[in-house]
Amino acid sequence: MTEVVLARLQFATITTFHFFFVPLTLGLAILVAVMETLYVTRGDEKYKRMTKFWGHLFIINFAIGVATGLVQEFQFGMNWSEYSRFMGDIFGVPLAIEALLAFFMESTFIGVWVFGWDKLPKKLHAALIWLVALGSNLSAFWILAANSFMQHPTGYVLRNGRAELQSFFALVSNPNVWFQFWHVFFAGLTTGAFVIMGVSAWHLLRGRELPEFTSSMKIGVLAALVGSIMVSTVGHFQTQYIIHEQPMKFAAMEAVWEDTPDPAPWSLFAIIDENRQENPINIEIPYLGSLLSYNKLSGSITGMKTIQKEYEAKYGPGNYIPPVKWTYWSFRVMVLIGGLMLLLALWGLVLWGRFETSKAFLVFSIWMIASPFIAVSTGWWVAEIGRQPWIVQGLLKTADAVTPASVVPASTVMISLIGFNLLYLVLGIIDLGLMIKFAQRPMNEGAGEEGALVY
Repeated sequence: MTEVVLARLQFATITTFHFFFVPLTLGLAILVAVMETLYVTRGDEKYKRMTKFWGHLFIINFAIGVATGLVQEFQFGMNWSEYSRFMGDIFGVPLAIEALLAFFMESTFIGVWVFGWDKLPKKLHAALIWLVALGSNLSAFWILAANSFMQHPTGYVLRNGRAELQSFFALVSNPNVWFQFWHVFFAGLTTGAFVIMGVSAWHLLRGRELPEFTSSMKIGVLAALVGSIMVSTVGHFQTQYIIHEQPMKFAAMEAVWEDTPDPAPWSLFAIIDENRQENPINIEIPYLGSLLSYNKLSGSITGMKTIQKEYEAKYGPGNYIPPVKWTYWSFRVMVLIGGLMLLLALWGLVLWGRFETSKAFLVFSIWMIASPFIAVSTGWWVAEIGRQPWIVQGLLKTADAVTPASVVPASTVMISLIGFNLLYLVLGIIDLGLMIKFAQRPMNEGAGEEGALVY
């Protein structure tokens, strides 16, 4: 295995593991803030207990997320030095803002919030968790701004073999970042909602603290419904944006090798032969491809072979077709799970306030805790794998971005790959154990003598 393959594998595994924690942090921060706001406005101690209970899970997730995220930036210098040299002037700007503004804001206020129970005025304490939620989502925005440049470069100039930032406004107004941000924002809300639904369902099945966990379930169901609808809506428009900006990625998402007829069908299931560049088996739904792509029953989809010829003429000889199987199936897994989550949220809406009367709903809610994590992971795989062979679309190929083997040989990358993944496995076990331990506790436990969260 070459250093390029190993570096990509290391980045993929570490980033996927880290991203398990990101959407839960984004969503749970908002939902905990909603619970504390209900406590402040209504004066009901039930909501205070709810805030502390879900706050425990939020803090555990946040701590492990920070630990796993620290490795991300070091990878750029170790395994991707050529990328850092080419992109450092641009990539460093949003990452610096994220660390100095958003993350410091988030971590500072979260510390005051944790230890400020019964020491600060109620409204001020509630404001702190809203600032934590704001900081978390600002962090996501700046990281997505950096990633969006890689997907759709804007506001730069090439000078001395490097991409240099020419317009900060163009960087933050990149259309790609706004599609990505709102998609991630509502995915985070959905993730937090399904964790709340699943844990609440576990307690309701056992008849525990019905008023508290019924209220938690209500908040989870509403957030899941809003989040699922908005993720699907934003994702639909984001996909239509990709058709124009990254047509090769979109063609790979649909496994379209040749230009489709007009109107275009939509592939429901395909057996893909990447070597022969064909689909021996392809079950299609007529007209749906055009409808999803253009919001009308007409329009064709450009195939990968056609785009390959265009890219060869524009960028020179090479293979510009991404791994089609990974892109195609990751997209469909994401869509399938998104549909199941929406159905579960609607089911919860029908049962509103009578959740304990349906054992099937509660059991399914528990099993669906993992669903948003799978959906967000496969969604990121589509975004990143579908961009290959580019690490920066149209400017720098992934194979040219890795640290030269003379500096960091494949054996060194292999050692760090194994080491980091073993470390992350241990962290994952610790995190899962802590989350399960605190999730199974009654809601009225977990307050110290002075009301601070206890770990």
